[in-house]
Amino acid sequence: MKSGIRVSAALAIGLACVLAQAQMPAGRSISRAAAVEYLFPEQVTVPAGKPALVALHFRIAPGLHINSHTPVEEELIPTTFSIPEDSGVRLDGAVYPPGTDFRLPLDPKMKLSVYTGDFTIQAGIVAAPGDHLVEAKLRYQACDNSSCMPPKTITVAIDVVAK
Repeated sequence: MKSGIRVSAALAIGLACVLAQAQMPAGRSISRAAAVEYLFPEQVTVPAGKPALVALHFRIAPGLHINSHTPVEEELIPTTFSIPEDSGVRLDGAVYPPGTDFRLPLDPKMKLSVYTGDFTIQAGIVAAPGDHLVEAKLRYQACDNSSCMPPKTITVAIDVVAK
Protein backbone atom coordinates (compact mmCIF):
# COMPACT_ATOMS: atom_id res chain seq x y z
CA MET A 1 0.00 0.00 0.00
CA LYS A 2 2.79 2.45 0.93
CA SER A 3 4.61 1.78 -2.35
CA GLY A 4 1.43 2.68 -4.28
CA ILE A 5 1.28 6.03 -2.47
CA ARG A 6 4.95 6.66 -3.22
CA VAL A 7 4.45 5.88 -6.91
CA SER A 8 1.40 8.20 -7.04
CA ALA A 9 3.36 10.98 -5.32
CA ALA A 10 6.30 10.52 -7.70
CA LEU A 11 3.98 10.66 -10.71
CA ALA A 12 2.31 13.82 -9.40
CA ILE A 13 5.67 15.52 -8.87
CA GLY A 14 6.85 14.43 -12.32
CA LEU A 15 3.66 15.76 -13.93
CA ALA A 16 4.07 19.09 -12.10
CA CYS A 17 7.62 19.39 -13.44
CA VAL A 18 6.50 18.63 -17.00
CA LEU A 19 3.70 21.21 -16.75
CA ALA A 20 6.10 23.81 -15.33
CA GLN A 21 8.52 23.21 -18.22
CA ALA A 22 5.67 23.54 -20.72
CA GLN A 23 4.90 27.02 -19.37
CA MET A 24 8.44 28.25 -20.00
CA PRO A 25 9.22 29.79 -23.41
CA ALA A 26 10.46 27.24 -25.97
CA GLY A 27 13.99 26.09 -25.29
CA ARG A 28 14.11 27.66 -21.82
CA SER A 29 14.39 25.96 -18.48
CA ILE A 30 14.38 27.70 -15.11
CA SER A 31 17.73 26.07 -14.31
CA ARG A 32 19.43 26.97 -17.62
CA ALA A 33 17.91 30.33 -18.52
CA ALA A 34 19.65 33.61 -17.72
CA ALA A 35 17.29 34.89 -15.03
CA VAL A 36 18.72 38.43 -14.88
CA GLU A 37 20.60 40.25 -17.61
CA TYR A 38 22.68 43.41 -17.21
CA LEU A 39 21.72 45.75 -20.05
CA PHE A 40 23.78 48.97 -19.81
CA PRO A 41 25.81 51.22 -19.49
CA GLU A 42 29.06 49.64 -20.61
CA GLN A 43 31.07 52.82 -20.07
CA VAL A 44 30.59 55.96 -17.99
CA THR A 45 32.64 59.12 -17.59
CA VAL A 46 32.57 60.73 -14.16
CA PRO A 47 34.50 63.52 -12.40
CA ALA A 48 37.53 62.07 -10.59
CA GLY A 49 37.22 61.97 -6.80
CA LYS A 50 33.66 63.35 -6.75
CA PRO A 51 30.38 61.51 -6.14
CA ALA A 52 28.46 60.62 -9.31
CA LEU A 53 25.24 58.72 -9.97
CA VAL A 54 25.19 55.92 -12.53
CA ALA A 55 21.91 54.32 -13.65
CA LEU A 56 22.38 50.55 -14.05
CA HIS A 57 19.71 48.80 -16.11
CA PHE A 58 18.70 45.14 -15.70
CA ARG A 59 16.09 42.80 -17.20
CA ILE A 60 14.47 39.80 -15.53
CA ALA A 61 13.46 36.90 -17.78
CA PRO A 62 9.72 36.54 -18.49
CA GLY A 63 7.89 34.35 -15.99
CA LEU A 64 10.44 35.02 -13.24
CA HIS A 65 10.70 37.47 -10.35
CA ILE A 66 13.46 38.30 -7.88
CA ASN A 67 13.17 39.60 -4.33
CA SER A 68 13.46 43.36 -4.02
CA HIS A 69 16.28 44.98 -2.06
CA THR A 70 13.94 44.95 0.95
CA PRO A 71 12.12 41.60 1.01
CA VAL A 72 9.22 41.25 3.44
CA GLU A 73 10.67 38.27 5.28
CA GLU A 74 14.12 38.12 6.90
CA GLU A 75 14.97 34.70 5.41
CA LEU A 76 14.36 35.88 1.83
CA ILE A 77 17.47 36.89 -0.11
CA PRO A 78 17.54 40.60 -1.04
CA THR A 79 18.82 41.89 -4.36
CA THR A 80 22.12 43.67 -3.69
CA PHE A 81 24.69 45.55 -5.79
CA SER A 82 28.36 45.76 -4.81
CA ILE A 83 31.71 46.95 -6.14
CA PRO A 84 35.02 45.26 -5.21
CA GLU A 85 37.19 47.39 -2.92
CA ASP A 86 40.31 47.11 -5.11
CA SER A 87 38.67 48.40 -8.32
CA GLY A 88 39.62 52.10 -8.06
CA VAL A 89 35.91 52.88 -7.73
CA ARG A 90 34.03 53.06 -4.43
CA LEU A 91 30.31 52.47 -4.04
CA ASP A 92 28.89 55.53 -2.29
CA GLY A 93 25.38 54.15 -1.77
CA ALA A 94 22.75 52.71 -4.05
CA VAL A 95 19.10 53.56 -4.57
CA TYR A 96 16.99 50.56 -5.45
CA PRO A 97 13.52 50.76 -6.99
CA PRO A 98 10.58 49.96 -4.74
CA GLY A 99 9.42 46.38 -5.01
CA THR A 100 6.07 45.38 -6.47
CA ASP A 101 3.63 43.46 -4.27
CA PHE A 102 3.31 39.88 -5.48
CA ARG A 103 1.21 37.00 -4.19
CA LEU A 104 2.05 33.38 -4.95
CA PRO A 105 -0.78 31.33 -6.44
CA LEU A 106 0.10 28.48 -4.03
CA ASP A 107 -0.12 30.76 -0.95
CA PRO A 108 -2.22 33.89 -1.68
CA LYS A 109 -1.91 35.04 1.95
CA MET A 110 1.85 35.54 1.57
CA LYS A 111 2.75 38.90 0.03
CA LEU A 112 6.24 39.35 -1.44
CA SER A 113 8.14 42.45 -2.56
CA VAL A 114 9.69 41.63 -5.94
CA TYR A 115 11.14 42.99 -9.17
CA THR A 116 9.90 41.77 -12.55
CA GLY A 117 10.68 42.89 -16.09
CA ASP A 118 13.13 45.80 -16.31
CA PHE A 119 14.50 47.62 -13.27
CA THR A 120 17.15 50.26 -12.59
CA ILE A 121 19.56 50.73 -9.68
CA GLN A 122 21.01 54.22 -9.15
CA ALA A 123 24.57 53.58 -7.95
CA GLY A 124 26.50 56.40 -6.31
CA ILE A 125 30.18 56.01 -7.11
CA VAL A 126 33.44 57.83 -6.40
CA ALA A 127 36.32 57.00 -8.76
CA ALA A 128 40.05 57.67 -8.56
CA PRO A 129 41.47 59.42 -11.64
CA GLY A 130 41.98 57.10 -14.62
CA ASP A 131 40.25 54.31 -16.50
CA HIS A 132 38.87 51.47 -14.35
CA LEU A 133 37.31 48.26 -15.63
CA VAL A 134 35.00 47.51 -12.72
CA GLU A 135 33.57 44.03 -12.25
CA ALA A 136 30.70 44.96 -9.95
CA LYS A 137 28.28 42.28 -8.71
CA LEU A 138 24.51 41.88 -8.55
CA ARG A 139 23.30 39.18 -6.16
CA TYR A 140 19.72 37.95 -6.38
CA GLN A 141 17.47 34.91 -6.13
CA ALA A 142 15.13 34.23 -9.05
CA CYS A 143 11.85 32.35 -8.67
CA ASP A 144 8.83 31.43 -10.72
CA ASN A 145 5.35 30.85 -9.30
CA SER A 146 6.23 27.47 -7.80
CA SER A 147 9.97 27.26 -7.07
CA CYS A 148 13.17 29.24 -6.60
CA MET A 149 16.63 28.79 -8.06
CA PRO A 150 19.67 28.97 -5.79
CA PRO A 151 20.94 32.52 -5.17
CA LYS A 152 23.19 33.79 -7.95
CA THR A 153 25.71 36.58 -8.43
CA ILE A 154 26.32 38.03 -11.89
CA THR A 155 29.11 40.33 -13.02
CA VAL A 156 28.16 43.89 -13.92
CA ALA A 157 31.08 45.07 -16.06
CA ILE A 158 31.44 48.86 -16.28
CA ASP A 159 34.32 50.82 -17.76
CA VAL A 160 34.55 53.87 -15.47
CA VAL A 161 36.57 56.76 -16.87
CA ALA A 162 37.30 59.34 -14.17
CA LYS A 163 38.65 62.71 -15.35
